[in-house]
Amino acid sequence: MLNFTKTNRINPKKRDVMERIKDFDEVYEVFDKHKAIEQAQRCIQCGDPYCHSKCPLHNIVPAWLKQTANKDLELAFNISNETSPFPEILGRICPHDVLCEGDCSLNNTHEAIAIGPIETHISEVGFKKGLKPKFSNKKIGKKVAIIGSGPAGISTATFLLRVGVEVEMFERSDRAGGLLTYGIPGFKLDKKVVQRRIDFLVEAGMKLTLNCEIGVEKNFDDLQSEFDAIFVGIGSTKGRHSGLEGDDCLNVYLAMEFLNSIQKRNFGIKADDFIKVKDRRVVVIGGGDTAMDCVRTAIREGASSVKCLYRRDKQNMPGSKKEVLNAKEEGVEFVFNVALKSIITNSGILATDLELQKTKLSKPDKNGKQKIEIIEGCDYIENADIVIMALGFDSEAPEFLKTANIELDKYNCIKINEHYQTSNSLVFAGGDGVRGANLAVTAAADGKNAASSIIKYLKNKK
Repeated sequence: MLNFTKTNRINPKKRDVMERIKDFDEVYEVFDKHKAIEQAQRCIQCGDPYCHSKCPLHNIVPAWLKQTANKDLELAFNISNETSPFPEILGRICPHDVLCEGDCSLNNTHEAIAIGPIETHISEVGFKKGLKPKFSNKKIGKKVAIIGSGPAGISTATFLLRVGVEVEMFERSDRAGGLLTYGIPGFKLDKKVVQRRIDFLVEAGMKLTLNCEIGVEKNFDDLQSEFDAIFVGIGSTKGRHSGLEGDDCLNVYLAMEFLNSIQKRNFGIKADDFIKVKDRRVVVIGGGDTAMDCVRTAIREGASSVKCLYRRDKQNMPGSKKEVLNAKEEGVEFVFNVALKSIITNSGILATDLELQKTKLSKPDKNGKQKIEIIEGCDYIENADIVIMALGFDSEAPEFLKTANIELDKYNCIKINEHYQTSNSLVFAGGDGVRGANLAVTAAADGKNAASSIIKYLKNKK
């Protein structure tokens, strides 16, 4: 328990910059056995572990760290998979620095335990040794439909299948995974990792129906008559425009349009709407992780230059620190404290330049918040061949929600009660479609909690 005084925290080794920008393979290597054990032995096994409390899934982190340190991989694997629907995915993409690792007791003095990398190691090495997540072989005679195959849907399916509920998942795309498949680039999350989890669910008895949009290919009324309960995990995928004139130019794109285009190509799908950025000056507006995904993708696509424009300063960037660092290493230029004022176009067809305003942050108010203030007289022009808007996401409201009497809030998010139940008692919901755009781990926690409520509902249903 005192190994943290002898052993420093280390992060997984990264592939060389000049190699990794040539492809979409994962940047980080998985810890080997020695490194995982060494790093797990740094944990002091807190009596009241903040890492557990800060995790939306309330993963029993100290327990699987202890078993890793004790070289009991199978027990560590089982503990890790007990509370999480896909630890090998969240070990890769979670913002650990602001969640579990951010609240690690060692964080301020000796650096946090490398929780995410160890979490990934446990699953990946476990899979290689033939370990698999456990599901029930006995069926309880109840059927649940899941709309959407993203983090919330996968999580709900996982915890329902564990108790013997029959599950059918409906996905409008050609592949399952939602944002895990089409929203997060392969250099952060290999798509084979996502497909492997889906395959586990199918192997456990889940029926997967792809290319099926509810309300189009299949009526929602049919689901209500065929299933004992329904879970809606449709996500929040509607990109935000700048609202400026010229926003609809042919070379101005939303973040997901760009990322989806590239991922389809990487899957070998020919698309007429493929977005080419090779040898072009790319400007990305925004400072979150989606913006980081866009700039790093543009680098790999051979853009002549890639700039990320953000209206606040570096300290206030919402993107995770490691993603910003990786982007800088790969050649992205960051420009802080600038706001988009106007889009200069060529007869409204193509954007040629961006008019930018320099900004500063006001003094903090009584709540510590700082407003963005424009510095007058400091406007300037930024040249751009391709403009990508990474300004966040809004919730969409499919027509079937309205016809099914499912109440929405003013943001088009689905309203639920404390049991994740909507105004239609047969229908439960969770994830970004309820919260608005959020983290994959938060959606996974919603799916887990919703599954628990659905199970109770099914037991009480005649």
